[in-house]
Amino acid sequence: MSNEDIQQRVTAIGLMPKTSSNGMVYRNVGRSGLKASALGIGCFAFGGYTTQEFVQQVVDQALDLGINYFDTANSYGIGRSEQSLGQALNGGKRQQVLIATKFGNRMGDGPNDVGASRMAIINACEDSLRRLNTDYIDLYQLHWPDPSTPIEETLRALDDLVKSGKVRYIGASNMFAWELCEAYFCAKELGLNQFISAQDHYNLLYRDIEKRFEPFCVKYGIGMTHYFPLASGMLSGIHKRGAIAAGTRQDKNPNTAAWQSDRNWDVTEKLQAFATMRGWTLAQMSLAWLLSRPATFTVIAGADKPQHLLDNVGALSIQFTEEDLLEIDRITLVDEDRSVAPPYRKLRPEKVHEFDCMQRAKAGAPSLAAH
Repeated sequence: MSNEDIQQRVTAIGLMPKTSSNGMVYRNVGRSGLKASALGIGCFAFGGYTTQEFVQQVVDQALDLGINYFDTANSYGIGRSEQSLGQALNGGKRQQVLIATKFGNRMGDGPNDVGASRMAIINACEDSLRRLNTDYIDLYQLHWPDPSTPIEETLRALDDLVKSGKVRYIGASNMFAWELCEAYFCAKELGLNQFISAQDHYNLLYRDIEKRFEPFCVKYGIGMTHYFPLASGMLSGIHKRGAIAAGTRQDKNPNTAAWQSDRNWDVTEKLQAFATMRGWTLAQMSLAWLLSRPATFTVIAGADKPQHLLDNVGALSIQFTEEDLLEIDRITLVDEDRSVAPPYRKLRPEKVHEFDCMQRAKAGAPSLAAH
């Protein structure tokens, strides 16, 4: 923000709102007052899989586009991702962003170098602050549940970090619905700061989260953010069945084959045709669909190049009709819903509430694929 720009917008009570030219959308994180860009940057690749020059290019491009949400973790590259992000935010950029980092994965060989105990959390936070070169973390997230530590201990330690000013908000990741529920009501009963967000695996190929987890987040105002939004490249539109594009991260990733089931390719190819008919890229449609979900505040996407950020922003202009969403349900919900016993599905439809989008998709509505 230049001094000239500021002076032009000065009023007696503050600044006039700046007109956005990039179309970025900002959403509240759950029921908190924190506002995050609808598209975020996943910083896993910053942990040693790319150069610092590339990291700087991605960060600068993101800021130019109005993206303010950067998701990292202490375990990404065992500290290297946080360090690279902190370095890229030097020179006054720190105040423009929300840093969301995580703790809980193993960071050393000692017995307290892992988990969500008070000792592990305090040590992990101090180390992350040092690597990020900052005095505070905007959103501090439990990376994985720690069954060896009572949730009360975890929440009390996080509450102390918020009260000390080292952490602004707290969130969770990879919890089952019952675990998030336990944490929510434990914090409420004890008068502690609550998780305002939940980060989990969710995309058009893997929608199980909608059965029980998403409804809980909607009811209790917990914002959702998602990793693997493009199913590790399956929904990028770059790859073909049996032909992973050379030079991409998926080309060299040993985990790529785990995504390459016939079922996933069948669904992906139908989604590709659906998107093409409407003038959308598959990646843009996949991101836009996640942003249409009721609890989503941001979608985390990595970038192999800064240009990918420009492509991703195109998702913000996609507006789905009810018919579009129904057809996407019909394409993707091709597995039997096993969350409700078959007799209830057939004889007591009013009892079916865990996954109502699947029930709608199977209700006999005609296919819209030819339209």
